[in-house]
Amino acid sequence: MYDVIIVGAGPAGSTAALYAHRLGLNCILLDKAVFPRDKICGDALSGKSVRLMRELNLLEGVEELEGSEINRITFGSPSHSQFDVHLKGNKNNDYITKGYVVPRKIFDNFLFKKADELTETRQGFMVNDIIYQNDNISGVKGTNIEGKEEILNAPVIMGCDGANSIIARKLGLYEMDMENTAVAIRCYYEGVEGLSNQIELHYVSEVKPGYFWLFPAGNGKANIGIGLSKNDAKKEDRTLRQIMDEIVQSDYFRSRFGNARPLEKPVGWNLPLGRIQRKNHGNGFMLLGDAAGLVDPFTGEGIGNAMVAAKHAMQVASKAKNHKDYSERSFSEYDQLLWDDIGGELRTSTKLQSLARSSFLLNFVINRAARNEEVQSIISGMLSHEIPKDELSSPMFYLKILLS
Repeated sequence: MYDVIIVGAGPAGSTAALYAHRLGLNCILLDKAVFPRDKICGDALSGKSVRLMRELNLLEGVEELEGSEINRITFGSPSHSQFDVHLKGNKNNDYITKGYVVPRKIFDNFLFKKADELTETRQGFMVNDIIYQNDNISGVKGTNIEGKEEILNAPVIMGCDGANSIIARKLGLYEMDMENTAVAIRCYYEGVEGLSNQIELHYVSEVKPGYFWLFPAGNGKANIGIGLSKNDAKKEDRTLRQIMDEIVQSDYFRSRFGNARPLEKPVGWNLPLGRIQRKNHGNGFMLLGDAAGLVDPFTGEGIGNAMVAAKHAMQVASKAKNHKDYSERSFSEYDQLLWDDIGGELRTSTKLQSLARSSFLLNFVINRAARNEEVQSIISGMLSHEIPKDELSSPMFYLKILLS
């Protein structure tokens, strides 16, 4: 009998296991894969991720991983004007001064190993069903790495198993919501010119509303890709791969890919966006990360929000154990804590995603921001998680842009 069963050992699950250890909870961490394994992603670790890794004393280890340290973000407009936001050296930026890009095959394995040192884990364990006792969740049933059926017991299940979560499916909560889901493709390249300590987000006319990203991934490797809403992708007569090829071969980007070569075929995945507040808890369960639909609608970032969810979920699970109350009412605190923490950002990002539909507005905002250091400083603080992203929705922010 465990206190908590964590299904899925990505950033949400492994972080949850690390917090469980801190809180004295007996948990088991399950994943159907055997680590290290790849995970399709942009691989960027934002200020929010860095803050939590610092809290968990993991930053030293992350800095030793193969990848890139990030000190600035480049934003590009449809007209190809651009500006840099520096994470280091700005007067309002004393909190998080750098981010990272670490391939998920490396980063997730690092987190999993840290969790494995502190709690029980099972790799190659395929969860097939949730089990109940007297209508209460009492554990999961699955197939272990040896192919044998096994039942594990706990009063709390945390679904950290991604956009296609088996836990969400078995609870009847899975829904492919086209309006609030994005689709993206990633391709690793080597030899892309001009990448050093920056990640780049280009809001190009070829993919709207969405963006083209170029991230340095260490050792001369780059993670490039595009993201687009599921609805808009469905209306396209081109595949995402064709769109990305058009961008790479365009006049603006062609020179940067002149000596580059892809290291894989582009691979795609779905991103359940945090445009809406999905049901993420009930009697005996909580959903975290992509399983809860927490991907930032504007940047596509999901790792930081998954880690935030893990911290709040495990705090609530600890209270539940102390009070022996695993009811939906008890776990509603998780939903409240989570959305109090990141809800403002997600709502602002939803507004910014809508702005990305207009090339005129994007050109206007990015052109003005390129000339206004105060605006750049606000954006820098937001990306460093020092200034709430709600600042970007305030009339004063846009007044500064208009007056720049």
